[in-house]
Amino acid sequence: MKAIEISRPGAPEVLQLCERPLPEVNEGEVLIKVHAAGINRPDVLQRMGRYPVPPGASDLPGLEVAGEIVAGELAGSDFKQGDMVCALVQGGGYAEYCTAPLAQCLPLPRGLSAQEAASLPETYFTVWSNVFDRAHLSPGETLLVQGGTSGIGVTAIQLANAFGHRVFATAGSDDKCRACEALGAEKGINYRSEDFVAVVKEATAGKGVDVILDMVGGDYIPREIDALADDGRIVMIAFLGGSKGTVDLGQVLRRRLTLTGSTLRPRPVGFKAQIAASLREKVWPLIEAGKIRPVIHRSFPLEQAAQAHALMESSTHIGKIILTVKSD
Repeated sequence: MKAIEISRPGAPEVLQLCERPLPEVNEGEVLIKVHAAGINRPDVLQRMGRYPVPPGASDLPGLEVAGEIVAGELAGSDFKQGDMVCALVQGGGYAEYCTAPLAQCLPLPRGLSAQEAASLPETYFTVWSNVFDRAHLSPGETLLVQGGTSGIGVTAIQLANAFGHRVFATAGSDDKCRACEALGAEKGINYRSEDFVAVVKEATAGKGVDVILDMVGGDYIPREIDALADDGRIVMIAFLGGSKGTVDLGQVLRRRLTLTGSTLRPRPVGFKAQIAASLREKVWPLIEAGKIRPVIHRSFPLEQAAQAHALMESSTHIGKIILTVKSD
């Protein structure tokens, strides 16, 4: 099969087209003939040598795919060979074939193409796990999303809005802020010209927001603590602004605040299977009803993975970047 490998740690150009044997299908897995694969920030970090591959995972990048089940043990499931699915994987998505745990496969939502479906797993699993399971965003509560036009951001805005929450989101330009609002944010906040603490405090009559989804870290942490309501929660999924920040423990104690976070890739299949079941039950119907939609900025053919990574690093995109894969 054709695949994209990381020839050495470095810039996008180190992504090289290669030929690899088809991956072996282990117990509990299926082999997927990949039609499309999503690109995510962890792929970029892995390419740079800053995100180690978990033991036993493919060294090929790619954490989400959509395509056709062509092999694997399907007894006891409602899938059959030939079904189109999208799946969260530990790696190997940038290829013509990829294995996935059956428990991490979801049917293509009705009406979606393979490219659209390939944009779903990584961000939807991540947002559901962190915003709804870990941070317990509850009815009547408000959410602030840092990086509202990223793949994670557009998912978090739409999901929280669909469940009736007030949502605020930061972005790096006025146009991106308007895009956040079009997706369901009450207010897009331009972090280059506005203070998100002041904006959310004003919008909530001084209370602050209940949950913050943070992928920045660094010097955002003390500001986010100021922006939280009492009993508020910050849930971290990345630290693009630095892994160290100042925490006012006095506020944490007096106001009963929570600072938490998680990474999804190393978690066991059983944990991810629970998320998949929740998504299928609670989120897939919203997608099929058109209340939530994939947001794809641009698609590239597999062999142009380097150009796709360069686009992601430019941070000019709104939504997901996809690789299309053609296999015989």
